Amino acid sequence: MSLQPATQDDLDGDVYVFPRHLARSTTVGDPALVPLRDLGWDLHHDDLGNAYLTAPDGRVRLGYLPEGEDDGLWRINAYRDAFGPPVWGVCFNADAPTEFATAFTTALATAYCDGPDRYLARPVVGSPERDPFLAVDPLIARGWQFDRPSPDTFAVTSPDGLATLEYAVGPLDAKSELDSRSARWHLWSGTNVDRPFWYATASTDTPAALLRAVTESVADPAPLLRWRQATHSYVKGRAQLTPVLPPSLPSPTPLDVQRALAARRPTAVPAASVPRWSTTSRPALPGPRR
Repeated sequence: MSLQPATQDDLDGDVYVFPRHLARSTTVGDPALVPLRDLGWDLHHDDLGNAYLTAPDGRVRLGYLPEGEDDGLWRINAYRDAFGPPVWGVCFNADAPTEFATAFTTALATAYCDGPDRYLARPVVGSPERDPFLAVDPLIARGWQFDRPSPDTFAVTSPDGLATLEYAVGPLDAKSELDSRSARWHLWSGTNVDRPFWYATASTDTPAALLRAVTESVADPAPLLRWRQATHSYVKGRAQLTPVLPPSLPSPTPLDVQRALAARRPTAVPAASVPRWSTTSRPALPGPRR
């Protein structure tokens, strides 16, 4: 596919969105469910259309909740005891790019196969593998800037100032971490933390490797593919939108030209007046949208 620049008002059809933190959800949850379904996790739905995945040992559960009670579209919890309280919880809201949730579930699938020591690995400051700030490194490497917006919060902000990862210091209420935005980790996009474009949260004991998978996806310089009409007006003037054009037609070879001329000689129309291919030929139309 070729990427061609265009003005905002000229765009229609599929576009690439950059930076990717300005893309919205695809509203299709399947890609993020696949890594766990491939492990044989149990899937069932309720009468409203919400989907639930449960690990075979019952110690990790995922809810995809388009008809949930709030805007938390993805809620993933892990348990040391299948019948006890959650050890950690992660939430992606309804507008969070689906690719970020998919990065998390892909890393979770790998950690689950490695066992509880991985998917229940509590972060440990200074540990080579469990230091929570390993999750910040991919963003720092892409030019995100360190900040201290308040005495109880550390943060890194994207170069365009439109995405922030916050880390709350000090004690937090365990229940509030799981069912509100008052969590240890708060990743959001926008200019107002109280009214973000999208957000994701993770509680204190969420394994650093799982968090890093998300921040690596956020920091990835590759744009995200979206349908132009589904992009939010918020991105106008902020995001770089590049249309997806059909492949260019190949140039004819000399043999192609000779065959075209030979094929037309028996007709009454001079061969040179109706070439088989020209630079003004219309390109093939794109296939039907999925």
